[in-house]
Amino acid sequence: MRRPAVRLGAAVAVLGLAVTGLGAGPAGAHQRDGGYSAEIRRASYGVPHITAANFASLGFGVGYVQAEDNLCVIADTAVTVNGERSRWFGASGPTDANVRSDLFYRKMVEDRTVERMLAGRRDGVHSPSDEIRDLVRGFAAGYNSYLRKVGVARLTDPACRGKGWVRPLTELDVWRTTWASMVRAGSAAMLDGIVAAAPPGATGAAAVQDAPGAAAVVAAVDGTTGGIGSNAYGLGEAATADRGGMVLANPHFPWDGADRFYRMHLKVPGRYDVEGASLIGDPIVEIGHNGKIAWSHTVSTARRYVWHQLALVPGDPTSYYLDGEPRKMTTRSVTVRMPGPDGRLVPVSRVFHDTHHGPVVVVPGRFDWTTSTAYAITDVNAGNNRAFDGWLQMGRASTVRELTRVLDRYQFLPWVNVIAADARGEALYADHSVIPRVTDALAATCIPAAFRSMYAGSGQAVLDGSRSACALGADRDAAVPGIFGPANLPVRFRTDYVTNSNDSYWLANPKAPLEGYPRIIGDEGTPRSLRTRLGLDQVRQRLAGTDGLPGRGFTAERLWRTVFGNRVYGGELVRDDLVALCTAQPTATASDGTTVDLRAACTALRRWDLHADLDSRGAHLFTEFALAGGLRFADAFSAADPVRTPKRLATADPRVLTALADAVRGLAGIPLDARLGDVQAEPRGDRRIPIHGGRAEAGIFNMIVNNRVPGVGYPKVVHGSSFVMAVELGRDGPSGRQILTYSQSTNPNSPWYADQTELYSRKGWDTVKFTEAQIKADPNLRSYRVGEGRRR
Repeated sequence: MRRPAVRLGAAVAVLGLAVTGLGAGPAGAHQRDGGYSAEIRRASYGVPHITAANFASLGFGVGYVQAEDNLCVIADTAVTVNGERSRWFGASGPTDANVRSDLFYRKMVEDRTVERMLAGRRDGVHSPSDEIRDLVRGFAAGYNSYLRKVGVARLTDPACRGKGWVRPLTELDVWRTTWASMVRAGSAAMLDGIVAAAPPGATGAAAVQDAPGAAAVVAAVDGTTGGIGSNAYGLGEAATADRGGMVLANPHFPWDGADRFYRMHLKVPGRYDVEGASLIGDPIVEIGHNGKIAWSHTVSTARRYVWHQLALVPGDPTSYYLDGEPRKMTTRSVTVRMPGPDGRLVPVSRVFHDTHHGPVVVVPGRFDWTTSTAYAITDVNAGNNRAFDGWLQMGRASTVRELTRVLDRYQFLPWVNVIAADARGEALYADHSVIPRVTDALAATCIPAAFRSMYAGSGQAVLDGSRSACALGADRDAAVPGIFGPANLPVRFRTDYVTNSNDSYWLANPKAPLEGYPRIIGDEGTPRSLRTRLGLDQVRQRLAGTDGLPGRGFTAERLWRTVFGNRVYGGELVRDDLVALCTAQPTATASDGTTVDLRAACTALRRWDLHADLDSRGAHLFTEFALAGGLRFADAFSAADPVRTPKRLATADPRVLTALADAVRGLAGIPLDARLGDVQAEPRGDRRIPIHGGRAEAGIFNMIVNNRVPGVGYPKVVHGSSFVMAVELGRDGPSGRQILTYSQSTNPNSPWYADQTELYSRKGWDTVKFTEAQIKADPNLRSYRVGEGRRR
């Protein structure tokens, strides 16, 4: 069976690789001191606490335990980033998603992109530091040690047992995976548009193809990447019961594949000590805490690429003008292999075209390659080799002010905000991510008139690529040319709170809006999502003591109850008006012209408890109503009251009842008043685990996204709440609650395949285990040592 291409992503780092002493061979080169050694202490739910004397051995321990739990995911990702999905998982034809993915990543391999990114000083800014290189080297060696110990044929995970695509991991594999994460919101999001690009007149396999992925990116309202998102709170002394800092981490990521998180605690005594989570395949904690500071990330609205409109040389569509002088595009022919009808591998080739700006991209109907015009993009993360070093240094910070200095120096966050708090009780919001340097002045002089409305509406910049004066330029304080320096990026310190739920920086705290930043970073003075508004309202109610919980201010217990309170803010705003409307008009016409009886729907909504808990009846009906476009408001948004407006249902708009009729039609065969837990679930083997939470479109904070199966419901989660952490930074060290909603392992034969998912279903939690006392108190603690000795 053909396996589809996967989207790689998320918060990880870089593109460097040791030129000396490395290569494409398996990572078995031992650390310079003669070997690797790491202590693993597995606590409840399989969470590893890894201690080593140096970063190479720490990486070895991380690679080993991740292979124990998720080897098939890591091996699958290595196939992707080496451009071999078609070979191993099949393809329906030359334009199949696997083939396009392979062509894109194979070009990266043949361009030696990763290898070339190690030039420069090993200071973590110009190229990865020695500590990080050791960590990556050790990670690959640890993975390979486990694979050698068990053997491909004896793997317990049936997803890859005995498969030819499982092989030893190289350091190049790790670095290529991090590169794929860096470019997720840029060139990887435009992948099919880059592969599709062909000059006018091309025929056969070279002809222009469609590019639905790139078209979706162009159509998006901002730079947030599809399929992922997050909520986060940074709480200062004025918002917490004990006057210390607190952080809520609530990333919404895929429940399957390469973008799953993995919980771990990493320690090199005296040098690094951080508990939290990383993406599977990454050797460092990316969301977490040390003893004095905690942080999380949310996906930022900023764009990660800019377009350049090229004026082509008449008669030569592969040459373009720059300051009146012609320049020839460079080309590379890339060939990948896919199984033919007889099972034998056949070649599929594509010629890529590059400019000094970056690759040529085609989005048919919007960005076409004609005889006179073409378009290229600059992806400012394509050279981001700083992220692992940035996260390493974040983990060493002790205050949010120190953390901000790390952000300023490394400028490594590829497409995420940071929300943090420290033990002193100060909170931080910053969008210090990697953003193209499109200043207001550059936009005014270099965006052609035809594209100004696009920039104003979505922050997507199309620059005049024929003038060098329209290049991105450089800020004096920026880590690299072409991106905004820290002085031009949003940042806010507070002693009460900061939040983000994937809207722009503007209302990180409504008492102190962030304003005056270039449009490419985000919008200001515009309506916020229902999820953002609910997140802010939850904080307001907790600080006022009006949310039904005891006392005022947050504790870890109160924060946990807030996150999983499962309020449906859209329902709170409009349910009563909607019920009144459908009571007065008990029939409506659906989009397909069918007349629909709304009486049962109206009764279900009237009785609904306005939550998305397992016992909530009718929550799925309201969600379908929202997804059908029913949440239309009669009152206008007010920038002076942005959290509470708009709020009145547009009962006179016929599309409201049409949306309800469409919802009823879509739920045919599914009781409209069913308990949410009876229709929304996650499978684990032969078990069906009920799942609470729901869609952001309905205004649910605890986001769960799934696809409706006609007549069945929602039997499988696609993405949503993943690693959830509520950590308090007290005088005696960090404490709090945490969970990995989909569990630690993807292996159905692992004891840690479903345990946290069942815990999540009950709104349960695991505790923070950072101090020695906390770790040793775990009743399920099991210790063992992994390593490799000196090669003889």
